[in-house]
Amino acid sequence: MYKSRAPNGRYNLCGSQVGALRKAKNPKLSQRALADILQTFGVDVDKNAVQRIESGQRFVTDIELKALAQALGVTVEELLEP
Repeated sequence: MYKSRAPNGRYNLCGSQVGALRKAKNPKLSQRALADILQTFGVDVDKNAVQRIESGQRFVTDIELKALAQALGVTVEELLEP
């Protein structure tokens, strides 16, 4: 069965940017705190989901991508930059 992956083997394009921006914007913003913010946007994720997104082990839906951008105060395009 074929599984969609990025050229580097990750399941998403934005995970490394999510982690980098989370740490750069607010070094005290934990994965759990980011998950809590995402839940206020109606996205049901927990700390483990954020960790798997950042490590590239989890797919990210377009709804989650938009909420991640809002939570981090960036555009969706910024999340997709290498």
